[in-house]
Amino acid sequence: QLQLVESGGGLVQPGGSLRLSCAASGFTLDYYAIGWFRQAPGKEREGVSCISPHDGMKDYADSVQGRFTIVRDSAKNSVYLQMNSLKPEDTAVYYCATSSRSMCVMIGEVYDQWGQGTQVTVSS
Repeated sequence: QLQLVESGGGLVQPGGSLRLSCAASGFTLDYYAIGWFRQAPGKEREGVSCISPHDGMKDYADSVQGRFTIVRDSAKNSVYLQMNSLKPEDTAVYYCATSSRSMCVMIGEVYDQWGQGTQVTVSS
């Protein structure tokens, strides 16, 4: 069974850090573009970051540039999103997703397999 599972969310104070994990079972993440998306209550889903499958090209939303880092770990068949200097506006459910595109884009419609999401809450 093909499955993506996110983990690592939680409650953190402003300025804190979290590392989200996206682990795959039943297939190899190396062959896919991986995207991280988030959706806050009452807001549309937005792309946060993505990483391409072959050249490792990375992209970030302007709102997280310099604070978030996406990393692929082939040995663990996982992709991580390191989130530093977290702000209350980063509060959302975070999802990882896979796309067969050779170059990643932060457009949800091109991603066809999604995890269940993990909640990130940034609050004092």
